[in-house]
Amino acid sequence: MENIWKNIKAMVKKEIPAHCFRMWIEPVEFVKADGNAIVLSCPNFFAKKRVVDHYGAMIEGMLRRHAGGDSRIAIEIASRQNSARQRNFDPAELRVEPQLELPAMPQPPSSGRLLRKNFTFDRFVVGNNNNFAYSAALSLASRQGLNHNSLFLMSQTGLGKSHLSQAIGHHILSNFPTENVYYITAEDFTNEMVRAFRTDAIEQFKLKYRNQCDVLLLEDVHFLTGKERTQMELAQALDYLIDANKKIIFTSCHLPAEIPNMSEQLKSRLARSLISHIEIPDFQTRVKILKRKMKEHGCMLPPTVIEYLAGELSENVRQLESGLIGVSAKASLLGESIDLRLAESVVRNITQQKQAITVELIKELVCKQYNISLEEIISPSRKRAIVRPRQVAIYLARKYTDQPLQAIGKSFNRYHGTAVHSIAAVEKGIRSDGSLKKQLEFLCERIESH
Repeated sequence: MENIWKNIKAMVKKEIPAHCFRMWIEPVEFVKADGNAIVLSCPNFFAKKRVVDHYGAMIEGMLRRHAGGDSRIAIEIASRQNSARQRNFDPAELRVEPQLELPAMPQPPSSGRLLRKNFTFDRFVVGNNNNFAYSAALSLASRQGLNHNSLFLMSQTGLGKSHLSQAIGHHILSNFPTENVYYITAEDFTNEMVRAFRTDAIEQFKLKYRNQCDVLLLEDVHFLTGKERTQMELAQALDYLIDANKKIIFTSCHLPAEIPNMSEQLKSRLARSLISHIEIPDFQTRVKILKRKMKEHGCMLPPTVIEYLAGELSENVRQLESGLIGVSAKASLLGESIDLRLAESVVRNITQQKQAITVELIKELVCKQYNISLEEIISPSRKRAIVRPRQVAIYLARKYTDQPLQAIGKSFNRYHGTAVHSIAAVEKGIRSDGSLKKQLEFLCERIESH
């Protein structure tokens, strides 16, 4: 019977997506043969329910073809002590104590932000653009086949790094319910640290992250730029977590080396993670994303409209979802059928909201604002009247384009290090110079309304 189960697993692997097989079927193990039943084990009740609901009929069908028409499967829950419980158990027996809260701080709650319930692995659409990131996240969460305990997910906004980060949290809470998972943004971490100083609770703050956090999900670490004390505290906390073999997942829009005004101490700790870049999804992946979103939103679009949206809305997942919701809502409100004409009108509004912002466009707007020429802004001049506009333009190029710092620096005839320095100088100026802040606000409005 064990060989039959191995053959069935191989057959199932060919029938379902690879990531679904790795997550749900691969952990299922053969226990014993009991009459005409084959007894299998799942790691927990959640995994068992998923296998039974989604793959049970398929597995039983394959089993009957191999072992006879009256064969069936029975699934047990594998306990930590390997004492399995039978399939017809009382679910109340599986009560799991709620996750222990970390020591209370004034605000926010010590458990950090809540994980979004739909940000799970089975709802993540895997494509060529994110397959490595997905595999790395799943391996770290399930603790199979990955030696790294920290993962750095990098992508532009709306491409799924937050989804994967929180999916790790969900998976760990389901499979290792006694562990403390702490999900927080870099901004929240900073605010919490500041409150701890103000309320003379800094030691409690340090102990919470160092001693009572098993999994840290830290979003948007690039927002720590320029915050020297926060960077120092985080670096020290990471040392404790790394030494204790804890799990750490970072997300950012930039690579560690490209985050301006960040201490080398913290950069080195971020760079020790397994770094995974999530790219813009290709056409086929965008089609899969739209079909998944259609199920989630309970709407139906013709194949021609799906392909049109996938072809026109290529920036990120959020833009795709905006197009899907826009088409569905417009058809419903106007009582019209969903066709290409209606889809084109929706897409036209989305794409006109924000034209492609380029480094050259930013150069032109900055030169016009400061009354200098394009030749001057890329010249070797070190006059303050030229240097400050150049720094502002580099800062805005980093803010509004997806160009790497090397490319931005090159477009201004500058090295990568000069670009980093320019960004840091503008960020420092924003905090101390009210007029510079107002100038930037004006330029940002001009760029965003272009």
